[in-house]
Amino acid sequence: MIESEFIDEQRIISPGADENFQQFENTLRPKNFSEYIGQSAVKQNLKIAIEAAKKRSDTLDHILLHGAPGLGKTTLAGIIAAEMGVSIKVTSGPALEKQGDVASIISNLSENDILFIDEIHRLKPIVEEVLYTAMEDFGIDIVIGKGPSARNMRISLPKFTLIGATTKVSLLSSPLRDRFGNVFKLQFYSKEEIAEIILRSAAILGCKIDGSLASVLAKSSRQTPRIANRLLKRLRDFADVKNKSVIDAGILDRSLSALGIDELGLDHTDREIITTIIDKFRGGPVGLNTIAAAISEEQSTIEDIYEPFLIQLGFLERTSRGRIVTERAYAHLGIPAKDFNALI
Repeated sequence: MIESEFIDEQRIISPGADENFQQFENTLRPKNFSEYIGQSAVKQNLKIAIEAAKKRSDTLDHILLHGAPGLGKTTLAGIIAAEMGVSIKVTSGPALEKQGDVASIISNLSENDILFIDEIHRLKPIVEEVLYTAMEDFGIDIVIGKGPSARNMRISLPKFTLIGATTKVSLLSSPLRDRFGNVFKLQFYSKEEIAEIILRSAAILGCKIDGSLASVLAKSSRQTPRIANRLLKRLRDFADVKNKSVIDAGILDRSLSALGIDELGLDHTDREIITTIIDKFRGGPVGLNTIAAAISEEQSTIEDIYEPFLIQLGFLERTSRGRIVTERAYAHLGIPAKDFNALI
């Protein structure tokens, strides 16, 4: 069986960024709004903001993009820079460790350029405070010397646009969040939009898949473009090994089966969480720490990575007493829910 050769140690349907996948992902990124599928409300508002800034020959207001991983925040930042006709400097919150890091990056920007900070919620407080004056007054105050001889000096910066991206907007401090003129939340994609993204990516990769199979694959992609592209890449691998020029139904079924992904995008761990709550705790309610201990997984990992999608599907409910498996999850897994009403 060739399928076992393709199973990764890393969870293939994780929406987080993967260094090994990044180069592949970059080839699939849309370069302008016309190529960018989905997020129509966000695109419309950004188009207006960009057009207004260009007409005034002014700097674009600072932009905060937030939403789940893999929805296209980094891609949108690149498109904004392309539409504005300016350069973009990309960094991340953890990479900025001290005040001088911010000063050196921004001072090397040209007028109206864009600084993109991914994971902006992970900025250190001392770095975040420097950004306040940089964003508002386009300057940075630096203290030179120590003790009585210390003096404050302001460094003037070129007018720039800061685009921040975060998956946890609640972790941003109010002073920083309030300095963004535009705040946009990226929503999960519809199955039709994901299918369109799959067809576009397949054309770029030179692999063939018809619209009906793209729709089937879209259902397993957790409404996330990054996951859809990862799955398409693996299907292409299976097709190549089988000497197939087209991804057909057989390749699709065999690939998803080998990867342990079902028609709704659930993998082994998702199903383990649900079945553990049902088998060991009669469907709940049960505390998150108890679930984590039962499946030998970190509590934060379950809460941040697995739970949101299960709740979105309506398979899991958070209550004041703990997590409860819903009747819909019983039906999906084919488990009788005869005691469901008694549990709630």
